[in-house]
Amino acid sequence: MRWTLKPKPQPEKVAKLSQALQVEPIIAMLLVQRGIETYEEAKAFFRPELTQLHDPFLMKDMDKAVARIERAITSEENILIYGDYDVDGTTSVSLLSSYLKTFYPNICTYIPDRYEEGYGISYQGIDFAEDNDISLIIALDCGIKAIDKVAYATEKGIDFIICDHHRPGSELPDAVAVLDPKREDCIYPYKELCGCGVGFKLVQALAAGRGQTIDDLLLYLDLVVTAIGADIVPITGENRVLAYYGLKVINSNPRTGFRAILQQVKKNQLTITDVVFIIAPRINAAGRMKHGNHAVALLVEDDFDQAVAFAAEIEDFNTERRDTDKQITEEALKQILEQAEEDRKTTVVYNEKWHKGVIGIVASRLTETYYRPTLVFTKSGDKLAASARSVKGFDVYNALEGCAEHIEQFGGHKYAAGLTLLEEDYEKFKAEFERVVSETIDPKLLTPEIQIDSELPIKNITPRLYRILKQFAPFGPGNMTPVFMATDIKDSGSGRCVGSDKSHLRLVVEQGDNKTITGIGFGLGDKESIACEGNYFKMAYSVDENEWNGRVSLQLKIKDIKP
Repeated sequence: MRWTLKPKPQPEKVAKLSQALQVEPIIAMLLVQRGIETYEEAKAFFRPELTQLHDPFLMKDMDKAVARIERAITSEENILIYGDYDVDGTTSVSLLSSYLKTFYPNICTYIPDRYEEGYGISYQGIDFAEDNDISLIIALDCGIKAIDKVAYATEKGIDFIICDHHRPGSELPDAVAVLDPKREDCIYPYKELCGCGVGFKLVQALAAGRGQTIDDLLLYLDLVVTAIGADIVPITGENRVLAYYGLKVINSNPRTGFRAILQQVKKNQLTITDVVFIIAPRINAAGRMKHGNHAVALLVEDDFDQAVAFAAEIEDFNTERRDTDKQITEEALKQILEQAEEDRKTTVVYNEKWHKGVIGIVASRLTETYYRPTLVFTKSGDKLAASARSVKGFDVYNALEGCAEHIEQFGGHKYAAGLTLLEEDYEKFKAEFERVVSETIDPKLLTPEIQIDSELPIKNITPRLYRILKQFAPFGPGNMTPVFMATDIKDSGSGRCVGSDKSHLRLVVEQGDNKTITGIGFGLGDKESIACEGNYFKMAYSVDENEWNGRVSLQLKIKDIKP
């Protein structure tokens, strides 16, 4: 691991904020590092308010989208809500369809089949709309590059409204409205919304015309926070407000489908991490293993008994998904070893039999193992499909743009993308991807980085400090859990490897003044010789708490240990 200590902010700014807030300098320093320098900014950070949400009509084409939907309602047209099969797509479809159905019945939903249709807007979906006398399609979390598909729909007399958050190409689809804060001509102040976030802004705009306020829309925010967590968008600005209130909804009054999931896993108070690792994988499993329609059915269901039945079905999909991705990951790791290409800057693997629904997860696992921009390919019809994952600091989307001549279609983000290509182009693409990455990546990015906010002696770790640190949540990109460093640390003598495979490290550490505190290092069993033989060491850690037999105590979550 590569440790990077963040630059210290100007001492005057830290001192001024520390005094204004009446908090320790370490808290003020963490805030200034996050761009929070005044009392008012700190208040907005610690106490997010719904009034901080931006006017939805600042988004380019929002007025056109609302006018077209209102005209469809007045004319009693059939409206199709279309979304991708992942968490962001299915939550978006569930949100907009359930909102519209509160006052208009002619609404139906469509999630493309991952295997038959692939990602985004499909010709089959447009044909479905034509066959069912649908004259307006609202696409969510997809469509920003669907120029040919929108033209095809126009020929059939079907209008499109696109709500997307992916990067547009050089040309926009000729739709009635294209809502995407990443449009170059869009002045919307916050650019990092997820697809469900853009969908929520559309709902906000529609609600304004019906005399509703943000308070009338709060119960939809459990869907928005789930998409924010699953899509790994920054939890800053507007996303932070939406996530903060979305978690309140999940923990106080979750929708029936979420209650059914949470009953199975016996979990009460959820953090954003719980949303990412408990709720999101189950919603995703439907589209990965069967069909995204199963996820939408669960998320819009009002009858609890029916929701429990849907949740049990999805739990089965999730179990199957776990088994499948474990098997494919093992096969991919074996393939990498057989290739024995240690000097490569990329990881590219292919097997025509691999399950298309889990190659994204496998790509993430391979990236964790080898820490290189990674592509996992499988056969999809008469083409090859891949999921791409990147390492921190490297834009894999830009790298794919550099290989565009060998690619049929691609889309995505800086750290995650998808693509298709012809089988005969695979080897040429693989070589070109390696060349582009090798020429553009900073070699240090190929070593995992721990960003350390500050040095913090363990004697300064107090319950009050932890209470304030907890209020920095929800955590995520742009607002990560604070990580500290301590030097001249020694184990008190009770350090040992724990866990069924002894892969974790449990220490009781002290630093100079004999104050001790327990720390747990998950996956750090191989550091036992550094920490448990009486030597001094340094550690990177975050502050956490442990509950055991009804007692709650502070503990350290150890990230890494060095001599």
